Order: sequence, then C-alpha cells, then structure tokens
Amino acid sequence: MSREIVAGVDGSPESLAAADWAAREAHHRGLPLRLVHAWRWEPLDIPLEQDRGSQERIAEQVIREAEARIAARRPGLALTAEVLHDTPVAALLSTEKEAEMLVIGSRGHGALAGFLLGSYGQQIIAEATRPVVAVRSRDGDGVEATDGDSHVGGEILVGQQGGPEDSAPALGFAFETAAARGVPVRAVRAWSLPALYAYSPASMALADQAGGLVPFEEKALREAVAPWRERFPDVPVTEHVEVGSAGQVLLSSSGAAGLLVVGRRARRGALGSRIGSVAHAALHLAPCPVAVVPHV
Repeated sequence: MSREIVAGVDGSPESLAAADWAAREAHHRGLPLRLVHAWRWEPLDIPLEQDRGSQERIAEQVIREAEARIAARRPGLALTAEVLHDTPVAALLSTEKEAEMLVIGSRGHGALAGFLLGSYGQQIIAEATRPVVAVRSRDGDGVEATDGDSHVGGEILVGQQGGPEDSAPALGFAFETAAARGVPVRAVRAWSLPALYAYSPASMALADQAGGLVPFEEKALREAVAPWRERFPDVPVTEHVEVGSAGQVLLSSSGAAGLLVVGRRARRGALGSRIGSVAHAALHLAPCPVAVVPHV
C-alpha cells in the first residue's frame, strides 16, 4: 500500500513553510500529501461567552487556506486536507499508520542562535514511530526555502553511529530521499578517543586488527553504508569520519546540506521517550531541515 506524507498545519507561517516542504517532497517521491489541522472544542472555565461554531469555522478556514496554497503551487499533486478533532500531538500521531513521514514546522533563527522547536514538536518527535521532519521558515519570515535557495538540492547529510543495524533506518531514509531528489549522500561517523579506563586487550583488539582507531572507524562506516550503496547504485556517496562529538561533527558538515538525517532510539525509558542529544543539537542548530528517524 502506498504511504502518504503528512504535514501538520496550524495557520502559522512556520507550519505553512512545513507544508511547502512536504509538498515538494511528495512531488519528488510521487506520493500523496495529507494536510491535517488539530482542533478540539475545549470550553474555558471563565465567565465569557464562547462560541463553538465560530471556532470550528476558524479551524476549517485554516485547513482550507493551507490546502488552497498547496494546490496552487503544486496543481498536479494528490492532496487531501482535514481537521482532526484532537490535541495537536495526538492528532498528528494518529496518522502514522499511513504515513511515510510526518512534517512539522518550527520558528526560524532568532535571538537565541538556533531555531525553536515547540513543546508539541518535541513530543511528536519523541513519540513518533515514523520519521519526523522539522522544517523552519527561511530567516524567520514564514517562507520555506525555494528551489533557487542553497539548501534545496543540497546533499543529504546522515549521521551513522554504532553498528550497521543501529543506523540502518536513518541511512535508508537518507538514501531514499537522495534517490528521489537526484542528489548525493554524505554519511558521517564521529568518534572520540576512549577514556583510559575503557582500554583493554579485548576492546582494542578489533581496532588493532583494522590498523588503528581511524581505520577501524572508517571500516565501521564503510560496512554500514555498503548495503545502501548496493541498493541505490545511482546515488553518489561520500563517507566522512571525523574526531569529535556526533552533534558537533554533523553541524560542522551541514552548511550546504539539503536535509540532515539523524537517528533516535525508540525505546522508552523510565521518564518516557527522549529525543536524544544528537537529534536535540541538530534540531536546534542545523541550518537545514532535520529528519529524525526512530530505531530500536
């Protein structure tokens, strides 16, 4: 069954930028786009007249305006739009079964050197079982980057950590996106010198067999990428290994990226699901859209 790309809209310029990005991605992948707006009647416990009908009409107007915007820009795109009567987080997560990915908006660069991911966005990314793409508006003006802007058409930057199975979902998403867009992939693996207490004959044996720590890390990245090279032979690939924290290395490589793809562990901890430090850094500081892909 063909999946669809789902974008959440709330009438804000940021969400419209996300809808624009989602429409472009749906066009590249040949998938339908579904726009959803969350609204639920929740009367306030205050002595003011509250008109449910007018609020419902406003919610309908939000989704219809977003639909008209995308239909005008992408007239050949298969497009649906609807109001879901639930909270924003629950509404968007309820679409996961049919979704190839979820797309949300976020505020652009501001006084705090990064971009601001609201609490709804953080919850959606932490709880989603499908990839979630966070899109910011260009320079905070509520307009997503156009086809002539530097980040559109740029390479797909993807972080690789652990073994091949750990990063397979993120690598798969990156290669699929690159193949659909006709752009290259840059796979990045960050590493750091182990602490003294981590040295042991057993832990260093594999590195010694590879000829040292750097060749060991390069081999690990090469093995993780190999299946995806084979599956997508037409996608050019650059493998990059660098010393440093994963967040720092990825951000330093993201200047010309069209999309940054990072993984997130899907396991729930005692305090609930978490985004993870690498995804958190990327979401707040990367200059391009960020896809967070869950893995076990």
